[in-house]
Amino acid sequence: MDLAGIVALVAVVVVGVVTIVIGSLGVRVARTTDDFLAASRTVGTRANAAAISGQYLSAASFLGVAGIVLKDGVDGLWYPVGFTAGYLALLFFVAAPLRRSGAYTVPDFAEVRLDSSLLRTVTTWFVVLIGWLYLLPQLQAAGLALTVLTTAPTWVGVVAVGLVVTASVTFGGMRSMTFVQAFQYWLKLTALAVPALVLIAVFTLGPPRDDAPPPPAFTEATTVEVSTPVTLRVSAPVDIGVRGEVDGATVNGPVSWAPGLHTVDAGTSLRFPAGSAVPVVADADADGASWSAPLTGFGEDGHSLLATYSLILALLLGTMGLPHVLVRFYTNPDGRAARRTTVVVLAMLGGFYLLPVVLGVLSRFYVPQLLVTGQTDAAVLLLPTAALPGWAGIALAALVAAGAFAAFLSTSSGLLLSVAGVLSTDLLPRRLGDFRIAAHVAGAVPIVAALGATRLDFSLTVSLAFALAASTFCPLLVLGIWWKGLTDRGAVIGMLVGGGVAVAAVGSTLAGVAPPGWAGVLLARPAIVTVPLTFLVMVLVSRATPHRVPANTGRTLLRLHAPERLGLGDARRGARPSG
Repeated sequence: MDLAGIVALVAVVVVGVVTIVIGSLGVRVARTTDDFLAASRTVGTRANAAAISGQYLSAASFLGVAGIVLKDGVDGLWYPVGFTAGYLALLFFVAAPLRRSGAYTVPDFAEVRLDSSLLRTVTTWFVVLIGWLYLLPQLQAAGLALTVLTTAPTWVGVVAVGLVVTASVTFGGMRSMTFVQAFQYWLKLTALAVPALVLIAVFTLGPPRDDAPPPPAFTEATTVEVSTPVTLRVSAPVDIGVRGEVDGATVNGPVSWAPGLHTVDAGTSLRFPAGSAVPVVADADADGASWSAPLTGFGEDGHSLLATYSLILALLLGTMGLPHVLVRFYTNPDGRAARRTTVVVLAMLGGFYLLPVVLGVLSRFYVPQLLVTGQTDAAVLLLPTAALPGWAGIALAALVAAGAFAAFLSTSSGLLLSVAGVLSTDLLPRRLGDFRIAAHVAGAVPIVAALGATRLDFSLTVSLAFALAASTFCPLLVLGIWWKGLTDRGAVIGMLVGGGVAVAAVGSTLAGVAPPGWAGVLLARPAIVTVPLTFLVMVLVSRATPHRVPANTGRTLLRLHAPERLGLGDARRGARPSG
């Protein structure tokens, strides 16, 4: 391990220790289920907004956005736009009524609204599925980051983050997570803002450059070690040195590559001369025209418009259905505070997402070799030392490493808390000991999955979780809050149909089963089909079963929409003490 790796590892350890220390503070005040699951509903607007932003800015935000901008250019901007704009839908349709429902979790809301134990069970399992699917890229990102920074095995990062998160959630609950995630938001913002400002100064004050970033070229002779099999697209003839297997043949010497596609096996070393164009992975944009033009990325072979619309729909509506985001609105004192919290979150996210976009553009200049290896998600981690050699680059890299692990820890803790919350309230008797058991179970499954699953781009894996949330909880919440005709039968069948199709699409994508053409696009980005399907099935089945509309629907909807000052609220009180 070199000096930069040692410094980065120290920064990561410090973040982990601080996270555990802050989380342990909640033990002194968390004495009831209400404390553990909703922080006794006393979290203020600014603290809750920082906590929501902290847990929402995941591996896809901290690492994935810059990586997708490096690879796909302008089309990668849809991710930060969608991640942020989703809170507008949350603000307009969900935030305040959800808080007024008096529920602890999404299954709680489903039962309060439609009085169905079956619907509660279905909702519980979708919370678990979405939570585990979202946890997968967080843990894999931790493994990638630790490997890139310190050359440690991937499993070390996965297990370390999984254990730290499980410990902090187990012993502190929601109140401690509020402190932890608020701290981690400001750490993540600092960890990107400082390097972005420094590297912009280095770029603008350094030697003048003749061309725009795309297409990237190696400024000096560069050796690239390929760790996973890749297919590279070469745009111009190039003579390279090879040690390993390329295009199905074992080579140890010079090779001339013609324009086109070339396969490279794992363990192969490629040496490119100075000035040569950088080959890119087959689904990336290799030239300036496609990199800087919209609707040419995502590698969808003529179906970029379909892929883009489906991605936007998933991100916009999926935010409304993410369990770990929704659970934080239960901690506000009232619906008005929930709305104010959402507005502050919009400002915080909007400011943050400017930074990874800038770093993604700079990566085209300083770390173009990542387009060869396909590890574009590591751009933010490698950019400081590539652009600024010496102690200054090492210090910036350590700061970025600390922010990256704060991203993994904060999002993972929010997800684990939401999954453990529904497991403890729906499958166990709601004692504090049961919550801790649920937290251990909820943490163990994604750790094992992350160790065995194939790693995709973090942005793609996270968008699959958004698509599943958009296909299940978004229709349930929108119709449950705004339409009195929704029935339990309609909600159950709608979620099973739309969510089932989304789960099948997600599973096939994670398994690498992707047929060419529009069918492959819809498997990777199913929201454009599954979201309307869920809404349609819920409405049609509810229309066919009007007798199943709960008798107290009018009273429930009045409680969801009436201002708290009218005294119509019926939030749950008197949670059981620990036992």
